[in-house]
Amino acid sequence: QLVAGLKRLGLEHIPSHGNFVTFKAGDGAAVNQKLLKQGVIVRPIGGYGLPEWLRVTIGTEPENARFLEALEKALEMPEFGKVVVLGTGLIGGSFALALKEAEAVEEVVGFGRTPSTLRVAQELGVIDRAGINPTHEIEDADIVLLATPVAQMPEIFERIGPYLGPNTIVTDGGSTKGDVIAAARAALGERISQFVPAHPIAGAENSGPAAARGDLYLGKKVVVTPLPENSDDALDHIKRAWSRCGADIYELTPEAHDRVFAAVSHLPHLLSFALVHDLAVREDADLFFTFAASGFRDFTRIAASHPEMWRDICLANRAALLGELDSYRAQLDELRTVLAHSDGERLEEIFGIARQARRSWAGD
Repeated sequence: QLVAGLKRLGLEHIPSHGNFVTFKAGDGAAVNQKLLKQGVIVRPIGGYGLPEWLRVTIGTEPENARFLEALEKALEMPEFGKVVVLGTGLIGGSFALALKEAEAVEEVVGFGRTPSTLRVAQELGVIDRAGINPTHEIEDADIVLLATPVAQMPEIFERIGPYLGPNTIVTDGGSTKGDVIAAARAALGERISQFVPAHPIAGAENSGPAAARGDLYLGKKVVVTPLPENSDDALDHIKRAWSRCGADIYELTPEAHDRVFAAVSHLPHLLSFALVHDLAVREDADLFFTFAASGFRDFTRIAASHPEMWRDICLANRAALLGELDSYRAQLDELRTVLAHSDGERLEEIFGIARQARRSWAGD
């Protein structure tokens, strides 16, 4: 009965003389999750190097019929059921659009600061509907994405924690991890295993639902920072979601993440804001901006980023950022000394090392 049903569904299987049948399900982990939602238990065998295969125990005729019915339904379902996005701007909106364009989600429910923002998100097709109360939407959600400024996340964790369903996985799009994880631990307690931290390395200077793009994450890096409590299934669930957005998935520890991004992201933003601010508050600011050209535009592009978001990021990662700022000040002090002594040889040496490193990184 099982073998005949698998053949009818066009699924390859491995003959067995035991009380089980092994069959090829495509994305085994995803199909397993869909079966679990229907109360059907199979055995994934990805640990044996067969991620596309599942094993099912042969049951009674009614049990086999129920399994085949659930399997057929699972194969027709999108990979993800309800996805709740808190923050429907660039990061959250692009996550939603990417999943929708990949036909990988049944429904996207959005939450935002104002009804007008959510109305725009719905009109643009970023979300399917606006949620009214997160506590009414969380329990049966497949994935919950926190895509707000990181300073708002502690309150959100407190609000959603008591209502998490047993199969709901929470992730985030925050640029810092240590503070977000600490907030999650405090609010979620024993349910911390249902939080898989992540950071998409993609963005733009614009914000709001109108800035969302379905291709924002295509070919971009997403860093996942797993917790010791995360199950393999929870981690794979979030990795697959970001992969369906077109992203390349990397793993770092939370500590390594914050140290690295203090240097390559948070410090550059701080410096860009500082330079533009320095010129903007001068009495003859218009004179400088009149003659600023492409070099200034390239260096200061990120100073057009959202001030509130970057305020929160800098404060949240201030320990690592202060260390990087001190290192940069030491570099500036050396450059000042070199200039003061008209040491052209050392100046060219510093510029040469920087040029080579930049060209190597950019693939020039």
